[in-house]
Amino acid sequence: MSDESLNTNENNEKLQNVTPINGLYENWFLEYASYVILDRAVPHVNDGLKPVQRRILHSLKEMDDGRFNKAANVIGNTMKYHPHGDASIGDAMVQLGQKNLLIDTQGNWGFPTTGDAAAAPRYIEARLSKFANDVVFNPDTTEWQSSYDGRNREPVTLPVKFPLLLAQGAEGIAVGLATKILPHNFIELIDASIEVLKGQRPNLLPDFPTGGMADCSNYNEGQRGGKVRVRARIVERDKKTLAITEIPFSTTTGSLIDSIITANDKGKIKIRKIEDNTAQNVEIIVHLAPGISPDLTIDALYAFTDCEVSISPNTCVIRDDKPHFLSVNDILIENTENTKELLKQELEIRLNELKEKIFFSSLLKIFIQEGMYKNAEYENSGTFDVVLEVLNCLFEPFFPQFYRTILPEDYKKLIDKPMSSITRFDVKKADEQMQVLHDEIKEVTHHLNRLTEYAIAWFEKIKQKYSKDRERKTELRTFDKVEAAQVALANVKFYVNKIDGFVGTGLKKDEFLFECSDIDEIIIFRGDGRFLVTKVQDKVFVGKDILHVGVFKKGDERTVYNMIYKDGESGTSYIKRFSVLGITRDKEYDLTKGTKGSKSLYFSANPNGEAEIVTIQLKPHSKLKKLAFDIDFAEIAIKGRSSMGNIVTKFPVKKILLKSKGISTLAGRKIWFDDILKRLNVDGRGKYLGEFDGADKILTVLANGVYELTSFDLTNHFDDKMLLIEKYNPEKVYTVIHLDGKSKNYHVKRFTFDDIAIGKQMSIINEEPGSKMVLISGAAQPVIKLDVLKGKSLTPETTEVNLADMIDVKGMKAQGNKLSQHEVKSIELIAEHDDEEDVPDPVPETSLKEAVKADKTDIEAEKEIKTEDESDALAKAATEPEKPSSKNVDFEITNPDDVDIDDKGQLGLF
Repeated sequence: MSDESLNTNENNEKLQNVTPINGLYENWFLEYASYVILDRAVPHVNDGLKPVQRRILHSLKEMDDGRFNKAANVIGNTMKYHPHGDASIGDAMVQLGQKNLLIDTQGNWGFPTTGDAAAAPRYIEARLSKFANDVVFNPDTTEWQSSYDGRNREPVTLPVKFPLLLAQGAEGIAVGLATKILPHNFIELIDASIEVLKGQRPNLLPDFPTGGMADCSNYNEGQRGGKVRVRARIVERDKKTLAITEIPFSTTTGSLIDSIITANDKGKIKIRKIEDNTAQNVEIIVHLAPGISPDLTIDALYAFTDCEVSISPNTCVIRDDKPHFLSVNDILIENTENTKELLKQELEIRLNELKEKIFFSSLLKIFIQEGMYKNAEYENSGTFDVVLEVLNCLFEPFFPQFYRTILPEDYKKLIDKPMSSITRFDVKKADEQMQVLHDEIKEVTHHLNRLTEYAIAWFEKIKQKYSKDRERKTELRTFDKVEAAQVALANVKFYVNKIDGFVGTGLKKDEFLFECSDIDEIIIFRGDGRFLVTKVQDKVFVGKDILHVGVFKKGDERTVYNMIYKDGESGTSYIKRFSVLGITRDKEYDLTKGTKGSKSLYFSANPNGEAEIVTIQLKPHSKLKKLAFDIDFAEIAIKGRSSMGNIVTKFPVKKILLKSKGISTLAGRKIWFDDILKRLNVDGRGKYLGEFDGADKILTVLANGVYELTSFDLTNHFDDKMLLIEKYNPEKVYTVIHLDGKSKNYHVKRFTFDDIAIGKQMSIINEEPGSKMVLISGAAQPVIKLDVLKGKSLTPETTEVNLADMIDVKGMKAQGNKLSQHEVKSIELIAEHDDEEDVPDPVPETSLKEAVKADKTDIEAEKEIKTEDESDALAKAATEPEKPSSKNVDFEITNPDDVDIDDKGQLGLF
């Protein structure tokens, strides 16, 4: 072979061993991505922990002696297992400690609500919580692996018998994917696990440690594509002050305040100052600027600041060494089944331990009772092999008694027993101990045979032991969407140049129109009968001959435009009324017939559908006898903007003059109250309150006995603790039952609410400590079921009472009449009759005779009889009633204590 051929073959072999650079990078990147996903960022589905968290808990268990350890020492010990430096370990440990579940902390561990960092690791201390020791660890059921350097062993996953991943939540960013699992409520997770064991599918919703309110209607079980809207809890302290008492999850008080200041600087909201009084509990005080509505400001805070945030969950977990996207409900089911399997393993291990104890105890008992230790062959055996042969022969008759074969190590353990323990062996005591072991075996076997019941009992025990102070913190609500344009404050001034056809905020030398928000939309009407809608801008050309410029509100049915225009082709004038509901921004719309030369002769914009009267003056014409006439816009129906309109005249119009301004031609606005959103609406959702117009008001009564009158503005906010909300009628009579905190007596009163100023609050019960309102009804005749305890024996009695018969209508501040002379056990509203005529009295559960005698007996028992003569007189009056007169006498029984009925059913008076 030639030298040239040899060189060619060598080159081919070298090329076969060469890996392209792009292939190297691809392999290396895949290895790096797999490493980050599996060993750094994503938690495991079994124990809900990332590797660094698992190693921290393993180190804490290694060092656990019941006392606190310096965090620095824990971090140092964890570095045996986690080769990524102390900073990452310290950060992960602080995050675990702040969750207040697995680690008991001591020292300054920071405050997630404010964003304050923890002290240095050398200053803070930690130990495992009792919950962690009970739920997380069991070396017998733990799968172990070698640490990164092979010198130690660490758990693959910890045997956690609880849905820890869903309780703590998790967040991580890996290569090519991320995970974001929201925290859930401790108690709800246990209850849901029990439901899973009973065969039901759970429906979990998140619960955040920062509290607040959450709309989880689009949670999507925590999977990709879902969304949770979280809001701060904002309380109106007074008309000038708002208080933020809970903040959204993923924010801090500092970031929230910064977002509020930014919104104020941009003119989205107007506040005078803001104070952060946060200590143990969140308290951010927002002082409003003069004249600013608190309700609008609350909506603006949700629209423009971090008082409302949107969180997108993404439940990615490691299962079978691969990332999987599961729903939170599927994760809970898997965690619950894993807990059940771990409990089974623990029971099986315990059962085996008990069997081994009985096995060796039985072995020892036979060895001693049968005197095998004194057997000559056994004593003279020289080697262990000989001993095994001898003992096998001696124990052979007893082999059937044992649950397994006797192994050499069993004999070794037996012969290693010191002679002193053999001679002191107590057979009776050994039998008692074995009986205890047998009983425990029965119990363990029972649990294994009923493993589901045992798992349910396990979860109930955990709930009873550790659920204190772990109630739900986040209120689940459904939010209405706050439209930014509806709550934005007027932060810019708007101008118009009608001659040149420009509008905008930068035309400060031209005509000022109004103040508006920089996110508003503006509607412009021109003399050629066209209009368009555009965004607020610094300067924009919209066309010459501008007639009207206003702020456009999409879907506004209350604003009505009145127009008269001339058709350019026929010369005929038309009249029309219309609203503008929806449009395409920056597109021109023609309100005329669209012919060349058409123009607007008259135009007005009416915010509440007002209809004016105008005078039409015509140009002189030989056929015209009347050159002027009036037209009332109220006679014209409101139609769509594209309608042609009605003919006014076919003759040329000289001018149109306003004769008189009109009143609204629209019906009252129909308002509903949505109890879920706690907001007013015009969409027919919730309770219908009625038609509102002009100065109409809404009456609200709170559970603390305070009432308030408000406007029917759709931006109003309402308290969650309302007992009553309806349209205010100053003549309507209400009935109230309230408890007097001073006398501890229940009172009933009937009254009409005073017409107080909007926004002012007034109490309808006295303000003594302990006073409370029990019931309020706007019915003409409300009927209650009253349970009382009568006499010294506290005999229970139930009666029905028509409250309208108890008291006349009095002033709102009146205390009212005492509801009962006896101790009131319960009050229940059972009927509300709107008819003001007499309603038949409720049928008593006992006869009149029994009721009267019972009343008299109770009163006699309560009274102290001072003399025998008085006692005799009462007894005589009770047994010998006066005979009724033969004459017809009309009388009214005002006090049942004055009535007696004899055995024949005859009625008499004392």
